[in-house]
This record gives sequence, C-alpha cells and structure tokens, in this order.
Amino acid sequence: MFTGIIEAVGELKNIKPEGTNITFTFTCPFTNELKIDQSLAHNGVCLTVIDIQGNEYSVTAIDETLQKTNLGKLQIGSKVNLERCMPAHGRFDGHIVQGHVDQTGVVTAITEQNGSWLFDFEYSADEQNVTVEKGSICINGTSLTVFNAGINTFRVAIIPYTYENTVFHTFKVGDIVNLEFDIVGKYIKKMLKM
Repeated sequence: MFTGIIEAVGELKNIKPEGTNITFTFTCPFTNELKIDQSLAHNGVCLTVIDIQGNEYSVTAIDETLQKTNLGKLQIGSKVNLERCMPAHGRFDGHIVQGHVDQTGVVTAITEQNGSWLFDFEYSADEQNVTVEKGSICINGTSLTVFNAGINTFRVAIIPYTYENTVFHTFKVGDIVNLEFDIVGKYIKKMLKM
C-alpha cells in the first residue's frame, strides 16, 4: 500500500522490450536502499524491483500495464514519481493508494497562480470513475485533493514544493497522466450497482 506522498523523482536510463513486456531501468536517489522483490510505485504504478546494478535498478511492466497507464509512453531520460510502500510503523500522510491505476487522463490546462499552479484534467467517462469535490485523487502517484469536479473533469492545486519535487513541473497541456481514483469511492460505486 502507498500513500501518494512522492519520495523522489527517478530517471529512465534503459528500455528493453521482452515479448509484450518492457523492462525499464531507472536511477533514483535511494537506489542503494532498494532490494530485489521490493514494490515501488512509478507514476503511481506498483512494479517489482527485479535487478539492481550499482546506481540503477530494473522493473518489468506487462502489456496490460503498458496499455492502461502512461508507462508505455516513457522515453530515455523521462522522469517518474517514485514512492516505496508505506512501512507499517509509518505515518499515513496522503490517502490510501494501491498502486493500481484505474485509467489515464489528459492535462487540459495549466494556470500559474502567483506562487502555485492549477492543473485541469479530463478523463474518459466510459470507465464510470468519479471524482467528488474535496475528495482524493492520485495523479502519477501523487495524492491530491480534487475541486471543480465534473462528470469527467477535475482540477487540483499544486504548491511550489510539490511542483518542484515531483514530475508536475514537466507537465504540458496534452500530456497523458495515470489516475487512481479514491478506493472508498470505488467501493461505494460497486455497492450501488449491486
């Protein structure tokens, strides 16, 4: 389980196709603390560390993951948000994040607000995922609060610390992002369909 509080930004160093899978090799500030079999969220996608060589580590994404997230669009030099699993004795600073991306969305607007930024997003309503005013959303692994929630649109505010210490400073209008909707909302939606 994750919290959506980003620990660091990693950089993609190698892409190795293996059938329908891709093995990605990254560097990050805490590579020396990783171990084989450890779960690590990359832009909110939980992947298993399969190899560590010096200051680089590798993870493999299967075709399902590549099709449903933005990982298949990464290129050498791409930056990703990273978070290790929450330790059982740690603080719960974000919200419950599983590392299971529900769908992707697109950045539709970026507005600078004299020291902070407003980001607008749109996603396909086909999946029937919902956002609620002042509810939680996980964007590329970052736990954020929703406002201006529409049927398939929403806005978040980004403070300077988050802007500088996550991949938000790299976003442009039209970029594809990973979205994990609030787990409580997903359970309520399922119960209402029963």
